Amino acid sequence: MNDRTEAAAGGGWTLTTRVTALFALLACLVVTSLGIYLDDAARQALAQRADQALIGRVEHFRTLMQDLYNVEQMEQRPALFESMMGNEQDVRIFRRRNEAPFIQSNPDHLVPPPMEPLPVDQPVSAANLITSTRDDGVKVRWVSALADVGRGRGQGGDTVEIVAAYVMVQEARMMRSYRWRIAGAAAAAVLLTALLGFLLLRRGLQPLVAMSQRAAQITPDHLSARLEQDGMPAELRRVALSFNAMLDRLEAGYAHLAQFSGDLAHEIRTPINVLMGQSQVALGQRRSPEEYEQLLESNVEELQRLARIVENILFLAQADHATLAVECTQLDLSEELGKITDYFEGIADERGMRFELAAQGVCQANLIMWRRAVNNLVINAVRYGEPDSSIRIQAHSDDGGSRIIVENRSDDVTPHAMVRMFDRFYRGDLSRSAFTESNGLGLAIVKAIMALHRGTATVECPQPGWIRFTLSFPPAATLP
Repeated sequence: MNDRTEAAAGGGWTLTTRVTALFALLACLVVTSLGIYLDDAARQALAQRADQALIGRVEHFRTLMQDLYNVEQMEQRPALFESMMGNEQDVRIFRRRNEAPFIQSNPDHLVPPPMEPLPVDQPVSAANLITSTRDDGVKVRWVSALADVGRGRGQGGDTVEIVAAYVMVQEARMMRSYRWRIAGAAAAAVLLTALLGFLLLRRGLQPLVAMSQRAAQITPDHLSARLEQDGMPAELRRVALSFNAMLDRLEAGYAHLAQFSGDLAHEIRTPINVLMGQSQVALGQRRSPEEYEQLLESNVEELQRLARIVENILFLAQADHATLAVECTQLDLSEELGKITDYFEGIADERGMRFELAAQGVCQANLIMWRRAVNNLVINAVRYGEPDSSIRIQAHSDDGGSRIIVENRSDDVTPHAMVRMFDRFYRGDLSRSAFTESNGLGLAIVKAIMALHRGTATVECPQPGWIRFTLSFPPAATLP
């Protein structure tokens, strides 16, 4: 997708545009901060140079005055002092204390600020300078110092006040030019940074664009498609791995749902076809009351079978969405398992099977669900166990929880079959399942009940010709 299509689909700026704008803003802040720092550094450097020039010239005036005989010599040679300032706008005023200036150069007629002259023996420093501002915003640095005329010749009769000012005209002009250059350089740097950032982002996000195009090809009919991982950056490779793992789970869930829907339709179709066929045959001609009664009894059996299927499916659906509340109580394993073996003893006798029970300890579980899970395992052992054999039921508990084991003799079961035994509508022996009228949901319900109790249900072959189902309930402290 191009940027315009991506923007329209996302309802705003694209990721490339957003990151470029943020990158340009960051570059603008950095460059502007650097420009402000450089401007301040240049301004301070120029101000320091101007202060040094002003201090140097005033000290030079003091030295010259020490070599003169008297003030009259200064009055006779004013050009010597007037030519010693750098700018034409600089101020030079020489006067006796509390008298009118006898040498004055002040082209802009600047008014000196109130200043206390420095004593003769105190050198001029930057701390003694005073700043004022002209009407055009140019800064002026002022200083006032006293000097003895003829002191160097041993006379030292007159004391002269020197008032000098440095007008920072050149510095102001240089700073204006410098600021324009900084602004131009900053603008060019921001634009260049934004352009290069945009190009680099477009190139760097190409794997993400390819990933999105690949993801757009994944549909319910093409769930086997996966995102490319080779050649991807490390960050996107982790995203691709997580996304592909999610697709694996979705594909498995979608296949399971499709298989479940097909199995459900098959299971419901059989009793419905039986009901329809028997009813149509009965309506084909007049029947006796006894025949109608037999038909109704047969239909009731099929309807009960449908009801059991619907009930089991509803239970599994509720278990999948965790909508069932599990209220656990303490169960005596020996007592409860004894009741179950007594209940199924008649069915087991019909096949010549007997129970071997060894149970002790207690179990924390929901009584109704616990009975349903164990009942399903026991009826499964009676249905699929070898005739004239034993069904072993063992149970014990400890600090790690409680375990219930149901074993029966059976044909050897393949590992693939054991993996699928807890799947819904799975039946390993179709002929025997048809005989026992199993709908393939018993073990799936067992697994769902154990999940609600945060336990596990496992199956294994402890030895050839035997199959073992184990229910492991956690301790009471870990139950919901």
